[in-house]
Amino acid sequence: MTTTLLSRSDLAAELDRQRAAGKRIVLCNGVFDLLHVGHTRLLSAARAQGDLLVVALNDDASASDHKQRPLQSAHDRAEILAAFSAVDFVCLFSEATVANTLRTLKPHMHAKGEDYRPEDLPAEERAAAEECGIELVLLGGPKVASSSDLSARQEKRS
Repeated sequence: MTTTLLSRSDLAAELDRQRAAGKRIVLCNGVFDLLHVGHTRLLSAARAQGDLLVVALNDDASASDHKQRPLQSAHDRAEILAAFSAVDFVCLFSEATVANTLRTLKPHMHAKGEDYRPEDLPAEERAAAEECGIELVLLGGPKVASSSDLSARQEKRS
């Protein structure tokens, strides 16, 4: 299957078809601005949990609100993620949390990095997952890198 960037509504329709065909859907979300080994480990581990991996990507405005970045546009970040063999679909979201995306796409599983604890996730995300029967899993191993650290190191070199 070729990775595709779709709107949430178009992706929801596609995932309905995939679910009807018996596919297990996993969703990861984030900014994915400066990719590092932690991202690759998370994406690979998430893909191993199901048949399809969806990455919900913060658009430029929500990424800026969340991390005072991005350094790359949402469409460039989406294209980069789409090149990963583990990723089947990418969609953008503009809200502060991925809760509306979870409600719209209804994946079987929401995968987060192991640097999170379930109680640290936004209450709105936890509520959306519970409402929709979405399993939360923490994957990818211990945090070994961060985009913020990479960005700070680059700033020091400049």
